[in-house]
Amino acid sequence: MNNIDSINHVRGKSVYLDDIPVQKGTLHAVILGSPVAHGKILHLNISKAEALQGVVKVFTPKDITGINQIGGIIEDEPLFADGEVHFNGQAVALVVAKDEHTARKALKLIDLKIEEHEAVIDPRTAKEKGLLLIPPRTFRLGDVASAWSKCDYIFEGKAESGGQEHLYIETQGAYAYPVDNGSIKIHSSTQGPTAVQKTISKVLGIPMNRIEVDVARLGGGFGGKEDQASGFAAMVALASFVLQKPVKLSLHRLDDMRMTGKRHPYSSDFKIGLSKDLKILAYQTTLYQNGGAAADLSPAIMERTLFHSTNCYFIPNTEVTTYSCKTNLPPNTAFRGFGGPQGMFVIESAIAKAANELNIPAKKIQERNFLKDNDEFPYGQIAKSVNIGNCLNSANKLFEIEKTEKEVAEFNSKNEQFKKGMALMPICFGISFTNTSMNQARALVHIYQDGSIGVSTGAIEMGQGVNTKMAQIASKVFSVDIKRVKLESTNTSRVANTSPTAASSGADLNGNAVLIACNELLKRLKSSAAKMLNCNADEISLKNELVLKNGQATDIGWEKLIMTTHLSRISLTENGHYSTPTIFFDKTKEKGHPFAYHVYGTAIVTITLDCLRGTYEIDDVLIVHDFGNSINPTIDKGQVEGAVVQGIGWVTMEEIAFNKSGKLLSNSLSTYKVPDIYSAPKVLDCQPLETEGPDFAILKSKAVGEPPFMYGIGAFFAIQNAIKAFNPNYKIDFDAPLTPEKVLMRLYSKA
Repeated sequence: MNNIDSINHVRGKSVYLDDIPVQKGTLHAVILGSPVAHGKILHLNISKAEALQGVVKVFTPKDITGINQIGGIIEDEPLFADGEVHFNGQAVALVVAKDEHTARKALKLIDLKIEEHEAVIDPRTAKEKGLLLIPPRTFRLGDVASAWSKCDYIFEGKAESGGQEHLYIETQGAYAYPVDNGSIKIHSSTQGPTAVQKTISKVLGIPMNRIEVDVARLGGGFGGKEDQASGFAAMVALASFVLQKPVKLSLHRLDDMRMTGKRHPYSSDFKIGLSKDLKILAYQTTLYQNGGAAADLSPAIMERTLFHSTNCYFIPNTEVTTYSCKTNLPPNTAFRGFGGPQGMFVIESAIAKAANELNIPAKKIQERNFLKDNDEFPYGQIAKSVNIGNCLNSANKLFEIEKTEKEVAEFNSKNEQFKKGMALMPICFGISFTNTSMNQARALVHIYQDGSIGVSTGAIEMGQGVNTKMAQIASKVFSVDIKRVKLESTNTSRVANTSPTAASSGADLNGNAVLIACNELLKRLKSSAAKMLNCNADEISLKNELVLKNGQATDIGWEKLIMTTHLSRISLTENGHYSTPTIFFDKTKEKGHPFAYHVYGTAIVTITLDCLRGTYEIDDVLIVHDFGNSINPTIDKGQVEGAVVQGIGWVTMEEIAFNKSGKLLSNSLSTYKVPDIYSAPKVLDCQPLETEGPDFAILKSKAVGEPPFMYGIGAFFAIQNAIKAFNPNYKIDFDAPLTPEKVLMRLYSKA
């Protein structure tokens, strides 16, 4: 089954926010962002801007009809800066005019004076100054303090992982207009319609039932529109509510890059202890998360870093502490992996450090410490159905890892200018929102009189194919042609109280809700058919749009069944509700069972390094991935491929740079490099692990959005191994992204 949206995408017929036909009289908004990262607002005069012909109004904090607050987890983020600014690009005012050109012209007429203060941009500095967004948290297992004495080898080091720009094709934006009875409708480019609805309710001071948020699809999200879309939608909604006019905001790419948060950079210290037989006996790390100027989703992201701090390894004695540090950068936010990649990068760095010091391949330590069934994670959950060892065994058979290792060694022995590097990147990623209450979803399913089917869920389609999977579920339950199924836009009036489409849980949560609703409708249809055929309902089944009695086809087709059921006054509408069972987590003990299941996989990454120039090519990424019983292998493999390239970008070339005063330097596509076709692996081969999926995955098809991102981390260690092959004196370090400039310096370092 191909992606049902593909044909409209390639023909340019898919409707995104900027494609929505605007109403007559629509006004356009532009944001005035702070020119400094930290300071006190001394003077703000908007009179000249408001006097410009074509300008309708300039909004500042005094115009807010509710409260000036958009913080989701913690109320620490004003919609408009009030008295102080805390990051470069923070919204100070909103200009609303007849067109965008006039609004931008008016920006230059606003008189803003700010007394600039020192900007803190480094998380370790913030920690030293006591600037924390929330108190630190620690996960413990065993007794680390006493374990060190039992270790034959102990190594310490530092790891740095950088930020990452989401660079979704469609920038942040919203379009709002008044509707009947003092209500308002908003089209928002968001992964979380309910989050937008709640935020607008707070800012406008009106109940949620007067706010309708509608989302047809996104032109990419990657986590960047899970929380941060709410503020932009709230600005537009405020302007529309006050002016009683349609108002639209669609950020310019440069504004989007400047004003929005990124993946969290982390700075970390680690200590790892091993026995002579390479068992990891103790692991201790402290991670400093760069949260930016406000909490946003940093507390939840910090939590997932803790959950994934030991990746796919069982370490009997662990102690991992994370600090969420407040700095003068845009509030950093969700990004594919949601803190998991940062935690995994540190444990893989610790293993690489140990392997380098012991002069052995990291692979020996990795496979020696793989999780097994009934091992305990640091957060208390007991590992079940562990597939990491099976993934490596399958990879050995399919890709002949030892043969590749020999080929790399032989190549390096014969070449001076070029060196190859190889690394193994195993993964274990938990599936569920770590906030237990968010693991719920609803679906509304209508069967119309002509037999066509409408499905509404809380899932947001952003290119990952969730609409296709929802349609497949309905088609499968009713055994009808998928062309009969239409996925409606995600709308807070049809499906309320939605969780954001994030945490790789969109298909599981919403798909199970669709399954529940469809199965309830199927029961009614079977009862209706049984009356038509004068038999029991358990004798009825549906197959290929025909009613079967005891497995034999009858003359009752799908359309006849639906019409007869409708004329019998039987409801053809059902609401399905699903909440993930068994999961829980006690934050007072930092123990629980937070994940419905785990996804496993193994990647072998091989690179070729030009030791004269410091440039590199990714030769192969060979993967065995645990899909469970994939509901749609085409879509799922596409997700793996995209995630791998995005992961490679994070650890190799995507370098976020701020100057000391907190100004973004990598602020355009000329200064921020993302992988292009030449950066992609020459060979990317993903093979499914032959296994049975878990019951909590939709139709036993495991989540696939985030886990494969971590395979890209292997490129970092493959490059490191190539550097070491060229420069034996290189003291391996762990500073990502490993750009060609950094590689060149390391190739010729003397110590």
